[in-house]
Amino acid sequence: MHDTDLLILSRAVRQWYQYYDVVPDEQASTLLNHAAVELFDQGHRSVEGIATVLIENFVGPSTMRTNAHTSNTIQ
Repeated sequence: MHDTDLLILSRAVRQWYQYYDVVPDEQASTLLNHAAVELFDQGHRSVEGIATVLIENFVGPSTMRTNAHTSNTIQ
C-alpha cells in the first residue's frame, strides 16, 4: 500500500465522521479503518466510494458499538 492509498483511506474515514458530525474516537476509528482497508482490498479505490459504503454500513455512532464484532460482512 502506498502513501496515496493511505490518504484515500484516511479521507474516507474522515468523511464518515463529518457526515455524522461526531468526534473521532479510538474504537470507531479502529473499526472504520479496518472496514476501509477491506473495501480497498475489494477494489474500491476512491475516497467517495469508500466513504459511501462506510456511511451506508455504519449508520451513525451507535452502530460502532453494535457492529463491532460483526463488521466482517461488509460488501
